[in-house]
Amino acid sequence: MLECQRDAFDIPRDVAYLNAASWSPLPHAVQAAGQAGIALKARPWGITGEHIARQCNRARSAAARLINAAPEDVAIIPSVSYGVAVAGRILPIPAGSRVLVLGDDHSSPVLEWLQRAAEGGFTVETIATPADGDWTAATLEAIRRPGAAPLALVSISSVHWADGGLIDLDAVAAAKRAAAAMLLVDATHHAGVLPLDVATLDPDVLIFPTYKWVLGPYGRAFLYVAKRHQEGVPLEQTGSSRRRVSSEARPYMADLGFTDGAKRFDMGERDHVIGLEMAAVGMEMMAEWGTDAISARLGHLTGLLADGLAGTGVEILPQGLRAPHVLSLGFAHGMRPGLIEALAERNVHVAPRLGRMRISPHVYNDEADVAAFLDAFRKLA
Repeated sequence: MLECQRDAFDIPRDVAYLNAASWSPLPHAVQAAGQAGIALKARPWGITGEHIARQCNRARSAAARLINAAPEDVAIIPSVSYGVAVAGRILPIPAGSRVLVLGDDHSSPVLEWLQRAAEGGFTVETIATPADGDWTAATLEAIRRPGAAPLALVSISSVHWADGGLIDLDAVAAAKRAAAAMLLVDATHHAGVLPLDVATLDPDVLIFPTYKWVLGPYGRAFLYVAKRHQEGVPLEQTGSSRRRVSSEARPYMADLGFTDGAKRFDMGERDHVIGLEMAAVGMEMMAEWGTDAISARLGHLTGLLADGLAGTGVEILPQGLRAPHVLSLGFAHGMRPGLIEALAERNVHVAPRLGRMRISPHVYNDEADVAAFLDAFRKLA
């Protein structure tokens, strides 16, 4: 189990920050990378094409390492919704087919298909929130539903953002293959914390941002595209997506064929000398700690929280159905108004999500943070 890494962050001892699923603090090393990037942009005569290429390669490789992908299969993008928009352009959804999404899933893997459904002649089927909290069983049942229209795509978060439900991606991938369907995974709450191997899983598309669990900035995200879809047309038309468009020589647009691999799907203005380095450093830190050690630590902390909440009347998903790093509390009669704010006044920070309280520790949290939450919660709730 990973030891607490609080010293790597700027978090006062009296602050119990248990809200990584909203946004993470930046480690000192990531802050330093950002400050170095700002200094470089302040004196831009030090920025060279070679420097930018190294930055892109470093970030792309760091993202690929977290999901066991080849770097050439990973694109640099600004957000999960951007990645899903790329998927909407390159994944074939036949008329008369259906796309599966989770009930109350985050908007990113859902809205693109709702927007395209009418014009594309397909339907979007929403998997109802399971009464027993078993999102995997509910998803498998929907995939295999007798008499349903042909399944084109399963577009889901692998960890439900609101209740922390964990989906068995291996089981879902096997079921979608049997149905000759495609799989898009929003791995926002998965990559870097839990093991993820695209070589084995073989999703069609997988996306994750850096500003939550992998300790990076806003505006940086990464898109894995399976090789079978890498001939698609990117969302943006940029010089970097083409084989040879160079401002340094004539002819300027020498070869407009798309580059090989997923790099053709890179965002415009990808050469962000501040945020790209920050993203790389955060992902590298996560990779060095390792998913097994990280998830063991976070599972230990959420286990302590669950044990400490016994007898308080809150509803918690069974351990086998929830992610180890997200603990979501349901309230039979609704959450007390102002409870989240009252906790924050006591320097205990969690998030309200769909009427539930979401608690999401990270590597900087320890048993003292658990005790602070339990003490404040008992007094307030």
